[in-house]
Amino acid sequence: MAGRAWKFNDDIDTDAIIPGRYLVINDPEGLAEHVFEGVRPEFARRVEAGDFVVAGTNFGCGSSREHAPLGLKGAGVKAVVAKSFARIFFRNAINIGLPLFVCADVDRIGDGDALEIDADEGLIYNRSRGESYRTTSLPPFLQEIVETGGLVEYTKRMVKSA
Repeated sequence: MAGRAWKFNDDIDTDAIIPGRYLVINDPEGLAEHVFEGVRPEFARRVEAGDFVVAGTNFGCGSSREHAPLGLKGAGVKAVVAKSFARIFFRNAINIGLPLFVCADVDRIGDGDALEIDADEGLIYNRSRGESYRTTSLPPFLQEIVETGGLVEYTKRMVKSA
């Protein structure tokens, strides 16, 4: 996975990711038009498929809605890297197939840095700074859910193979 970092601070809540007035939209691409609208209005216009959201602690706090990770995925965000995630956001992201990586060194990543993530090795390479950082890998069963596109697709596969 390779892309550009979009840097955010601590405690980015789900309303900052997708404002509540757009909860009537359930289409990932429709939600993508409004991702981070109130905190980084340029995000929806300038994010490119394969980019990464990088944040501090407690990313995705707030409500339990799936709209937040769904909008990120619809915008083409390849993964979210943070010091920590709100538990419900973590679960919702896995459920829709959005990879998440916990990394203690996100403060060393700058906005716009070119990153590569090797999930198998548990490393994030910062090509802009010539550095690498450790990240946690998902447990194999969660990684399989993400790789199949989320919990619905994973369940369909499991039922089909049974």
